[in-house]
Amino acid sequence: MPGRAPGTPPIRPRRGAAALCRGAHCPAGGGRARLPGMIQHTDATARPTAPAAVFDWLDEAAELRSRAGLTRTLRSRPAQDPVLDLASNDYLGLVHHPEVTRAAAEAALRWGGGSTGSRLVTGTTALHTELEVELADFCGVEAALVFSSGYTANLAALTALTDPDTLIVSDANNHASLIDGCRLARAQVFRAPHADPVAVGAALADRAQPRAVVVTDSVFSVDGNAARLPELSAAARAHRAALLVDDAHGLGVLGPGGLGLLAAAGVAGGKSAVATATLSKSLGSQGGVVLGPSRVVRHLVETARSFIFDTGLAPAAVGAALGALRLLRAEPERAERAREVARTLADRLTAAGLLASVPDAAVVSVRAPGPQEALGWAADCRRAGLAVGCFRPPSVPDGLSRLRLTARADLTDAQIELAVATLVRTAPLLATTAR
Repeated sequence: MPGRAPGTPPIRPRRGAAALCRGAHCPAGGGRARLPGMIQHTDATARPTAPAAVFDWLDEAAELRSRAGLTRTLRSRPAQDPVLDLASNDYLGLVHHPEVTRAAAEAALRWGGGSTGSRLVTGTTALHTELEVELADFCGVEAALVFSSGYTANLAALTALTDPDTLIVSDANNHASLIDGCRLARAQVFRAPHADPVAVGAALADRAQPRAVVVTDSVFSVDGNAARLPELSAAARAHRAALLVDDAHGLGVLGPGGLGLLAAAGVAGGKSAVATATLSKSLGSQGGVVLGPSRVVRHLVETARSFIFDTGLAPAAVGAALGALRLLRAEPERAERAREVARTLADRLTAAGLLASVPDAAVVSVRAPGPQEALGWAADCRRAGLAVGCFRPPSVPDGLSRLRLTARADLTDAQIELAVATLVRTAPLLATTAR
């Protein structure tokens, strides 16, 4: 088994549990179904490709993705986009808030356009330290460490806090950054069934490794459902395991005043709990953070490769995040408003016959008949003045295509009704339960 230390016996999953090191979590990709556009050649006797044709296989892969409706393209948006935005992750509506943009501009003018180096050399400014102190205080933890993105924060936490004597128990629907962290870690990985604390507890009880880490998103980004954090925390404590929670979609939205899901579940500040988050969603900026005990942060500073060998977050992004955090502390009602908007969207869409998820935070997904229909539906919405997210395989863990809507605290009731009317009017055949 890749990632297992020599001589370490494999764990024995109990009945009904997911297979060990299978699917997207597995470093070797064991058991993973091949997706369109993933080319595999098995002819060991094939002659080497001519230099001019070494990338011809990419064209073949692109054609397969096109046939399956999985082509992805970049779209540049103007500074003042006229469409109603339900596609971004600006949950609190702070990206264009004057206090946030002013803080970004002032930071750039004072500290420069970039941080000039890695955090351990010249990339830590007094502003970085100020943000880390305020984030730790807000979230009720001992320490915080800011990264250039939420992705690198997750890679750091998983690779630095595990070793060959560690078992990682990771939810099957976790974000790609957590999955990649599992792949890069030297630990053995158990892919637990989605939202199943019993299976997590069974894996922890059956393990041979002296250490274990339970890994989960706080809010799963596809359907917007929250992790069963109290039960997961109890299972981790019962079996002397650490708990690592990616609170990217919870911070600023869940808990009292937007403190996040760990605070809402009563596990924030625990000695065995670590949270990661992004600064690019509720805080309207860019970057990531790891929050937890001081010794965890110290260990990451000294050992995490995605921290040590990465350039520090640009001062403008640090300033914007700090400005947004202070706004959230001054206006905690923004968190509840984001949740209220999500519930209203889901209720209206469900009443209209669409298959909308029940949101636990600020994400609402609406089921589409297939990838091509989802792509066309999103395009029709945009032509009608509404921007929505379009999630298709392989971005969705269950293979079902969706439109993904993000509720914003600054949406008006009239904008909500306009969004619902547009989605219903442009819905493809078979997208509603009534058809």
